[in-house]
Amino acid sequence: MKRLHEVANPKQPERAVLVGHGARDGAHLARSMEELANLADTAGARVLMRIVQRRGSIHPATFIGRGKVAEVKAAAEERDADLAIFDDDLSPAQVRNLEKELGIKVVDRSELILAIFARRARTRESRLQVELAQLEYMMPRLTGLWKHLERQAGGIGTRGPGETQLETDRRIVRERIARLKHALEAVERERETQRRRRRREFRAAIVGYTNAGKSTLFNALTRSEVFVEDLLFATLDATTRQMVSPERRVVLVTDTVGFIRKLPHHLVASFHSTLAEAVEADLLLHVVDASAPDFRRQMGAVEDVLEKILDRPRPTTLVFNKCDRLGEAEAAAGLRVEFPEALRAFLWREAFDRAASGAARAAS
Repeated sequence: MKRLHEVANPKQPERAVLVGHGARDGAHLARSMEELANLADTAGARVLMRIVQRRGSIHPATFIGRGKVAEVKAAAEERDADLAIFDDDLSPAQVRNLEKELGIKVVDRSELILAIFARRARTRESRLQVELAQLEYMMPRLTGLWKHLERQAGGIGTRGPGETQLETDRRIVRERIARLKHALEAVERERETQRRRRRREFRAAIVGYTNAGKSTLFNALTRSEVFVEDLLFATLDATTRQMVSPERRVVLVTDTVGFIRKLPHHLVASFHSTLAEAVEADLLLHVVDASAPDFRRQMGAVEDVLEKILDRPRPTTLVFNKCDRLGEAEAAAGLRVEFPEALRAFLWREAFDRAASGAARAAS
């Protein structure tokens, strides 16, 4: 648990080396490493350099090959780095082996995202959700933390203190997980009561990749003032407000947590009560950052998460944001051709009024 806390709330910026694997096309790998750098910056780390293994299969012991491990170690020593961040998820054994080889702390993508969520959590619900995801992530990684005690005692008829301590830690973590799940069940019951009251109203949920502009759209539609900032995962809590369509229909709009590529599955499970607002919505507004070079991959990441949490398909309207950054008129025209039913962000309220009114008429 200390590892995640240290990354989320460092006393001074940790100096990090980013490591990626090139089993993807070059352009996608570069964008993925850029996103990892943004995640590291959001978590409070200072990125020193990026190292990529462009060929070869995944090494079962250290994820990257031994030559690349030596390169990362040399770079970390030269730049006095104290953290290596990998762009993929690592097994507990790979983390232990890498930390032994490199002599510095090793963090994978999931742990980094969990650290950011821990830093951003403000409400009691989001803190419970993040802690649950952290503990479930940590559980299989407890093995080996007490290796230095295993040989101090033991033998026939006795149990070594290392084994005892490990089992004690596991029991404490399991008990804490059970308490968190119980607390979140109580929160879920409260949310269900709120949703039951809202089911007579038309409900829309704003979903999308992190930092696509969901909260800005939410403020524009509902004239609210929820927190907006140009950073990853600025919003963790679902917020619901009213707006009124031209036909005087009341529409409830919910701002939701942003998604990201390879969103940790523990996090998706823990945020079930928050994501349930999207599950029960009558209409999904999928906000897309049109200026992102890989916006199609971002759309795919959002759709993958929605597919996991939705019990059935929901009517979805694409809303392209940041179109003013495209630069070329041909690019915007291409989007209109490729996505003829999508809405432009500068028509937010008018377009949403049309979409909400049409969906409401269809539902009635």
